[in-house]
Amino acid sequence: MVSDKPEGPYSKPVCIEVDAIDPSLFVDDDGSKYMIVPWAAQAYPLSDDGLHVTGEKKTVWDGTGERASEGPHLMKKDGYYYAIVAEGGTGYGHGINVGRSRKLFGEYECSPYNPVMRQLNPDAPIQRAGHGKLVQDQNGQWWCYYLCGRPSEGRHTTIGRETAVDPVQWTSDGWFTVNEGRGPSLEQTAPNLPECVFERKLRDDFDSETLGLDWEFVRNPANGSWSLTERPGYFRIWTQDGQLNERRAKNTLVRREQELSYTAEICLEFYPDRDGEQAGLTCYYSTATYVRCALCWEGGHKVQLVINRNQGEELMVEIKDIPEGPVYLRVVVEKLKRSFYYSCDKENWTLVGVLENCIYLCDEGVPGDKKRHTGTLVGIYANNGGCGSRKAADFDYFSYQD
Repeated sequence: MVSDKPEGPYSKPVCIEVDAIDPSLFVDDDGSKYMIVPWAAQAYPLSDDGLHVTGEKKTVWDGTGERASEGPHLMKKDGYYYAIVAEGGTGYGHGINVGRSRKLFGEYECSPYNPVMRQLNPDAPIQRAGHGKLVQDQNGQWWCYYLCGRPSEGRHTTIGRETAVDPVQWTSDGWFTVNEGRGPSLEQTAPNLPECVFERKLRDDFDSETLGLDWEFVRNPANGSWSLTERPGYFRIWTQDGQLNERRAKNTLVRREQELSYTAEICLEFYPDRDGEQAGLTCYYSTATYVRCALCWEGGHKVQLVINRNQGEELMVEIKDIPEGPVYLRVVVEKLKRSFYYSCDKENWTLVGVLENCIYLCDEGVPGDKKRHTGTLVGIYANNGGCGSRKAADFDYFSYQD
């Protein structure tokens, strides 16, 4: 997609027929454009407009020989081409290695400072540090912008991949180090740049006719399946077929967990009267792993606490005889522990259940699945459990407090 400014508007997407991951764009001094992809750093020549591949792939740099060489970026500075790649895997061996050459297609020499970024302290609060690139700010200061993860407890990361930034130091012989080779910093002096404030919206009363940028649907919802205007001041979801463990379940609105411990709360008006109808609060990782605390109909109004830890749904707690009217649901997250509550008046809260050691809501929580990086999300959902009904679930607010 093409735009003359970062905020858009953008042109319609153009698909470049390359079967690879982690593509980046490099423009040489003469204007030649290349798509850079793994293994290590491979280059596809592109047309002048950057929208078409014009030749065969050619190796720029083979990397250092470490495993899982990916995430390549290429930059040129002071006559050197620098190939910057992620190596060591995407978990706790993640890192950044660098090679350089006077010629685009080498030969490249490895940096004596490799890995220029890697967490070597297994007890540090920032882990999985790698997959980065260099940027230069308005004042000429260089920075490395990279991926990382904060373990919740042990080696379990509930909030997924995050981004971090550390200062870059250029050496007298033309190499660079990141944070002077000390790995990820816990405290850093802020650059002298104009302040740019992004205000997090920790409570949404759904008074606007558009959703805030904190929200995302798990999948693109069907037309007419939700509304902010049918009942002003409420987010309305219509129940549809498909449960949370199915891809066709599209009526799931979530926001990212951003803290290791937080409290989320909703107010729901929902009047189910057919088996399977449900709406409520969910801590969601994927169709295979999630928790839902929902008001439902199973021979009567009930609050159910259900988990899926990649073994199918398991009913943990069921509370019967919930009176009609607004129902408040709350989750209190304390690292790997999650406690769920409900109330009918927002004053008196009843504990639904406590889930200890929720490792299935972590990136590392499903053995054998090594490509989980997104972290857990929290939000609201509604579906009919397969009974075919279309019933409105109205959410008055959603709050998130760290």
